[in-house]
Amino acid sequence: MTDTTPDLPADASDSKAGFDLDDFEVRVLAVLIEKSFVTPDTYPLSVNALVTGCNQLTGREPVMNLSEATVLATLDRLSERGLVTQRHQAGARVSKWEHQIRLRHSLTPPMQAVLTILMLRGPQTVGEIRARCERMHAFGTPAEVEDVLEKLGDKYPPMIVQLPRAPGTKEARYTHLMSGEAAAQQSHSFEAAEQAAPRGSRVGELEEEVRRLRQQLEWLTNEFEEFRKQFQ
Repeated sequence: MTDTTPDLPADASDSKAGFDLDDFEVRVLAVLIEKSFVTPDTYPLSVNALVTGCNQLTGREPVMNLSEATVLATLDRLSERGLVTQRHQAGARVSKWEHQIRLRHSLTPPMQAVLTILMLRGPQTVGEIRARCERMHAFGTPAEVEDVLEKLGDKYPPMIVQLPRAPGTKEARYTHLMSGEAAAQQSHSFEAAEQAAPRGSRVGELEEEVRRLRQQLEWLTNEFEEFRKQFQ
């Protein structure tokens, strides 16, 4: 008999103040928001499409391997919070899901794009956010990104935070608070420890090579998507 028991999230926050989404809830919600921008013709998403989006190898940090049972259980929890809803379309064989972040928290498209990229990719600088948001929302200048970050930080409860600048870094990084303050601080501590590690080790070199290859693959994927759109 097939085991349909959903996986358990690696790190679920118990915070009662602000947001306290677990890792799986963050991923599922972020993918729904992302796909509403980049694949509007196939949105809302079926569960199968959502599983595929959650487990993408590009544009996801960390890469996950969520089962259908896990995604369904996660959707149920998000639905109870009012962050997603199930849409029943006439003539459709399967039910589809859509996010409600815009209505729930009054987020403009630029705000949705910035929050989503932070949820999908972890802490980032203004420049990284601007470049990676391109497919969801094109920011003309870094100042436009900073303005959106400020608005998200001024939300109640705040949805993003600027992290303390790590030693040896030139630019500040920002992270989302959808999993709470504790999770954001844990992420920052892990990043700082990584940056403090010796760069000359073989492991460090391999990690850097993997990071570079992921960036190249992401660029090629985006180029292919733009090429494919010409024939639709």
